[in-house]
Amino acid sequence: MTLSLAYQSLGVVYGDLSTSPLYVYKAAFADDIQHSETNEEILGVLSFVFWTLTLVPLLKYVCVVLRADDNGEGGTFALYSLLCRHARAALLPPGRGAEPGDDDQVSDSKRYLEYGGNATAAPGGGGPAASVRRVLERHRVLQRVLLVLALVGTCMVIGDGVLTPAISVFSAVSGLELSMEKGHHKYVELPLACFILVCLFALQHYGTHRVGFLFAPIVIAWLLCISSIGVYNIFKWEPHVYRALSPYYMYKFLKKTQRGGWMSLGGILLCVTGSEAMFADLGHFNQLSIQIAFTCMVYPSLILAYMGQAAYLSKHHILEGDYRIGFYVSVPEMIRWPVLAIAILAAVVGSQAVITGTFSMIKQCTSLGCFPRVKIVHTSAKVHGQIYIPEINWILMILCLAVTIGFRDTKHLGNASGLAVITVMLVTTCLMSLVIVLCWHKSIFLAIAFIVFFGTIEALYFSASLIKFKEGAWVPIVLAFFFMMVMCIWHYGTIKKYEFDLQNKVSINWLLSLSPNLGIVRVRGIGLIHTELDSGIPAIFSHFVTNLPAFHQVLIFMCIKNVPIPHVSPDERFLVGRIGPKEYRIYRCIVRYGYHDVQMDDQEFEKDLVCSVAEFIRSGGGGGGASNPKANGAALDEKDEERMSVVASGSMRMLEEDGVGAAGSTVGPSSAGAGGETGVRKRVRFVLPASTPRPNAGVEEELRELTDAREAGMAFILGHCYVKAKSGSSFFRRFVINFGYDFLRRNSRGPSYAVTVPHASTLEVGMIYYV
Repeated sequence: MTLSLAYQSLGVVYGDLSTSPLYVYKAAFADDIQHSETNEEILGVLSFVFWTLTLVPLLKYVCVVLRADDNGEGGTFALYSLLCRHARAALLPPGRGAEPGDDDQVSDSKRYLEYGGNATAAPGGGGPAASVRRVLERHRVLQRVLLVLALVGTCMVIGDGVLTPAISVFSAVSGLELSMEKGHHKYVELPLACFILVCLFALQHYGTHRVGFLFAPIVIAWLLCISSIGVYNIFKWEPHVYRALSPYYMYKFLKKTQRGGWMSLGGILLCVTGSEAMFADLGHFNQLSIQIAFTCMVYPSLILAYMGQAAYLSKHHILEGDYRIGFYVSVPEMIRWPVLAIAILAAVVGSQAVITGTFSMIKQCTSLGCFPRVKIVHTSAKVHGQIYIPEINWILMILCLAVTIGFRDTKHLGNASGLAVITVMLVTTCLMSLVIVLCWHKSIFLAIAFIVFFGTIEALYFSASLIKFKEGAWVPIVLAFFFMMVMCIWHYGTIKKYEFDLQNKVSINWLLSLSPNLGIVRVRGIGLIHTELDSGIPAIFSHFVTNLPAFHQVLIFMCIKNVPIPHVSPDERFLVGRIGPKEYRIYRCIVRYGYHDVQMDDQEFEKDLVCSVAEFIRSGGGGGGASNPKANGAALDEKDEERMSVVASGSMRMLEEDGVGAAGSTVGPSSAGAGGETGVRKRVRFVLPASTPRPNAGVEEELRELTDAREAGMAFILGHCYVKAKSGSSFFRRFVINFGYDFLRRNSRGPSYAVTVPHASTLEVGMIYYV
């Protein structure tokens, strides 16, 4: 499986990195370096390319960063999640502010550690890790800085997802300049590039698995092609080009070119574009498969390709046009058309890496309540991280086409892409230094050495990219600012909503105090209350009862959770508990789905839900509170209602038959008639295996009430909250909450349960949250 994933990763992860030879030399020699009759500039650029490829993708990512996965997921937000779990640095606890469907819920087969739990603490609780953790937990400002840092990195990855497809495809298509009559290529390049980009984004819904198997042969062919051309050019034009691998040539290059050489680093930086995809796409594959593919195939092929281009240019440096055209001029004329075709295909593949990485980042942001809810489609039953997000896919496509049509030039596209890439790398370096101390419990001096060494290299490239702000580098900043604003508004609104839920959560004792003396009426039927809370009673229920003092004879608080495993066994799907004394007939049910499970239709779901509650009653699960809490003066705390147990509903079947007087015997209670009603109606009864002993009288009575309630029908009660800024709030809060958050909430996906609810039996309860 690892070799298969390594093969697929060539088509998904390394397409972007593999196509960088198309534009690196062209970008490096754009305007900043004047060509001369010596080879010092060419060899200096090659030296920079070699050492940048060696230090950043190979040493930093393959050897270090890939080890810092968060339960198999990679990317800057995975590092943030990892840090939050080892120190209470999260502004929003998991499973509260984020919606159901998060990856940090608990399943039977895989328990995710809670944030700040003791299981993640350093052994012995001392050392530098404990000191750093205390500082981080004590200062709220540092927690906000950590979150903003993660959001900046994530926004730049999204920006890279817009820019990389544009520059990769446009650079590949620019090879038509050598293959067509002078001037004619301008009429073909832009329409062809846009057509290819549309086709690329249209393919995404097939999933990483299928796209990887389709694209991997293309990348392999491309790597073999550029490495073979590189070897040919080395032996034909300059066999001694290997001298440039010495770091001395970097010094000579900067000494001669000075400011121009420093500014050209923004173009040289593009040789590592796509390196972050190795980490961001980690959830689609695994650590070993990505390492094997890079060290055995990608890295040596790229080094040979860059050496071959340098060897050719070293003998043709007088031809100024050669610098401007870039890669294709070093390709022998007889194979130029086939190489052009492979290059265009490889550029399409190169775009795949950042697109899948963007999907992974958005998913992680959503799970931590930092991005509006979107539809996440899991495209593989074997690999959890292989996902597709339709809304993000089409937004990326529109932005990518806009940038391509707007610039029509690889120079400006390269400047924009370079800044996005190096910003993400800087963020990763900063977060990794904390991971080394907090999560790996290594020496703080090792963390300082890591951030100083790699931070210095990346800061040099960052400064060279930032100075080209007016020449295209403004694009990723604008894109990052837009997505950053969306994330911050959503996160702020989510935190305020969570704080309101905490402050207004109803205690179990409030529920027990309700009685007929207060005018509360219990009506026939089952009331199914959907809630996002897996403990406590939501404020929406107290709002409902206060305004309409009646609820059903059987009340079920239901919470749907998606857990981070492919499938949940039907026998483990339902987690059932009792709220309050038995005679109150109030239950809590947590329904768990794996990320590749298909949710049941309404009728099947209702049957299984009622059967799970019936099985819970039959097994005597959850004694609840005292049968008469007022008699002994004891108040129930929330622990009494949290005695949840996994219920296998398969042993008990529920039969629904039309008409009265259905034949057949029941083990357990038969259904009661409907109070003298006449006419055809459904009769409900539970059937137990023959070997099951007959339940006692108390259980039979409770089951009889459940069947009677089922016959009367099931009503779905949904909470619909509107978050508003309370009176007296500042203009900023009123703008963010009343306009920004409200707009995002109305235009994002609803909670996962809303799609399976039959609207004919639905009651929505509206409530305004004044925050």
